[in-house]
Amino acid sequence: MGKQSFKHWIGALAAAMLLAGSAFAQQKPNVVILATGGTIAGAGADVANSATYQSAKVPVDKLIAGIPQLANVANVRGEQVFQLGSESIRNEDLLTLGKRVSALVKQNDVDGVVITHGTDTTEETAYFLNLVVKTEKPIVVVASMRPGTAMSADGMLNLYNAVSVAGSKDAHGKGTLVVMNDTIHSGRDVSKMINIRPEAFQSPWGPLGMIVEGKNYWFRKLDKRHTTNSEFDIDQIDALPLVEIAYAGGNVNDTAYRAFANAGAKAIIHAAPGNGSVAKTLVPVLQELRGKGLQIIRSTHVNAGGFVLRNAEQPDDKYDWIVAHDLNPQKARILASVALTKTNDSKELQRVFWEY
Repeated sequence: MGKQSFKHWIGALAAAMLLAGSAFAQQKPNVVILATGGTIAGAGADVANSATYQSAKVPVDKLIAGIPQLANVANVRGEQVFQLGSESIRNEDLLTLGKRVSALVKQNDVDGVVITHGTDTTEETAYFLNLVVKTEKPIVVVASMRPGTAMSADGMLNLYNAVSVAGSKDAHGKGTLVVMNDTIHSGRDVSKMINIRPEAFQSPWGPLGMIVEGKNYWFRKLDKRHTTNSEFDIDQIDALPLVEIAYAGGNVNDTAYRAFANAGAKAIIHAAPGNGSVAKTLVPVLQELRGKGLQIIRSTHVNAGGFVLRNAEQPDDKYDWIVAHDLNPQKARILASVALTKTNDSKELQRVFWEY
């Protein structure tokens, strides 16, 4: 082979390899990681610090660079939406995040979206996105219980799994998902049940599935309205009405309820024991506030699968109150805030709580 022929052969081989590499990259799904902060972006002073650390310290580009294996499952790029501990996320932040997710899923070059998030309010953000983003593309919220600096940190595998699920065709149409501890949960059902172990997130009616070494295994579907079947649309929502949660237990009084009403709340979630129980001293207070136009929504702070029945414990029809069905107080707050952007009719609001 002559010198010129050899050079030509080498050039053709290099071009073929480049083309093959490009084709391989195009075959992989395109996943955008939106970073918001939290423990998954946190750092502790020592590897033994798994519960004592500062959250929201590591930017998204470093999170991605720390897991080079992400390139094996998707073409990944990141955006830093904000950098907060999730306990500080407000309604305005939810709207900002929701609108950005909505814009991304409309793009042909985006197959799925992952949101890194603090665990404290993961369940609230996931449920919000489940209600208002109109897409069948996977939206996956992911977090970690330990910072990346800790021994046995869980964030790396959680994020890898989240990207894998977000790029999976079989995750389409299942609503917003939460991927934690090898488990795939519905954003509608999942809650943080303990604050110091990696298996903290549980769903009272069971997870949707699990993920093992990049493969999804599905066990059930969510039989509640969400995403493409939702009547709510983030592109049409510019503000969320104020909804507050008043926690009730033994010796409860009316201080919080009246303060929230005076602050302009449009609805109060009564976070009660048992079946949304209402202390006899509170009944006239809640009747009074309802008479002034506030929506009263009975929920329960029972941790593992609370369920409030209408007209059981209290005559909801008579008082024109609403029951939160199986939603815990924090999820009830999210749904009430979203629903109140469309209606203030108590019967319509109760319908929404049955359907979502």
